This record gives sequence, C-alpha cells and structure tokens, in this order.
Amino acid sequence: MGGRSPSERTRVRREPQRGAYERAEIDAILDAGLVCHLGFVHEGHPFVIPTLYGRSGDEVYVHGSSASRMLRTLKGGVDACLTVTLVDGLVLARSIFNHSINYRSVVVLGRAVEVENAGEKLRALEAFSDRILPRRWTDVRPPTTTELKATSILRLPLDEASAKLRVGPPKDDEEDYAWPVWAGVIPLALRAGEPQADPRLSFDLPPPEVPPRYGGVDAFPATS
Repeated sequence: MGGRSPSERTRVRREPQRGAYERAEIDAILDAGLVCHLGFVHEGHPFVIPTLYGRSGDEVYVHGSSASRMLRTLKGGVDACLTVTLVDGLVLARSIFNHSINYRSVVVLGRAVEVENAGEKLRALEAFSDRILPRRWTDVRPPTTTELKATSILRLPLDEASAKLRVGPPKDDEEDYAWPVWAGVIPLALRAGEPQADPRLSFDLPPPEVPPRYGGVDAFPATS
C-alpha cells in the first residue's frame, strides 16, 4: 500500500498487500484506538499486558503505578512490542475457509524511555485523557504533585512501526460464487451508550458530549 520503507522487523510478510507504512495511516489507527497490548520479557517469561495509551507527535505513551512490574521492566531498556487492533467488520464468505474480518492494526517495536520532565508528563496525561474523552482534560481537576510522583510514564518512539489492514467484501474462490448463501460484511464498531451519572454527583450538570462511536469506520471500500 505504499509509504516509507519498513524495517526488516516491521515488514508485513503474510498478505503483504495489506501492509501500510505511511505515518499518516499509522497515526490514524493509533488515534482511533483505546487499548493497546504491550509485550515484553521479564525474568525469562513473556508477558502481553493490555493497557491504555496515548499518542503525541512521534511518541506513544503508556502509564501506570510507579510500582508496576511492566513499567519497571520496560524502563530498564528491554525490547518492547506495542500493538493496537481495531475490528471493523465480520467478513462472511461463501466458504468457511474464506471467512475473515475487516481490521486495522499497528505494530510498534522499540525500547521505552521513562518520562521524567514534569511538563512532558502532563502532556502525556492529557493525551491519555483525550483518548478517553476529547477535551475532558480542561474540565477536571489536574493531577497533584503527589499523584505525578506516584505515576510512571514511558514513551515509545514511532521510528519502527507498521500497519496492516483488511477492507472490502469477501474474496471467494471463483467456483464458490454460485453457492446459494448470503455473503458480505457485517460492520462492527464500539459505540457509546447513554451516560449514567455518578450517584454522588452533587451538581445539576449535563453529561459531556460523547463521540457516537470509537474506532469504527462508516463505509467499507470495494477493494481488498
């Protein structure tokens, strides 16, 4: 799908036509997601941990308690792999072999660095806030000095990253197109429900404006 040259580690080898290496494509997928999976090795054992993340410019940030095993391991300079996947639809083919999903995914490889500058910490936390709900940062109480000290934030550069995606209708074997069964795409998206107020809410305030959907796409291109 064009774009900059990938590294040997991030080059898409299976279904290479689905690979995408343009930063705009990678950034768009990262900005549409809510949760990443972060892989690393600790004391000889592999771990993959789901966690919130935020992107700001050329960096992806992850955060958590300063006592977190994951963060303590990662800031020691170990190799890390961060992945984000968005599922956009179920692809129903005429044969079970050709069933699939439409998806967009990103893989980021590298070594995380601890954020120690207070200003950068605040910018990273604002990026996390925007992932949960845009503009929420300006409404809520900012973090205290004690809270900042209790929070570890790591940044992972987007120097070595690639995207992989599938779009469009099913691709059946030519002889299967005559099979009498429905085929096509069932779109999927993460949607926001009706806001439920905290029982201890003391003020008569309207709920925040919530995006109608997270991560989904409204149309599926005709090619795959």
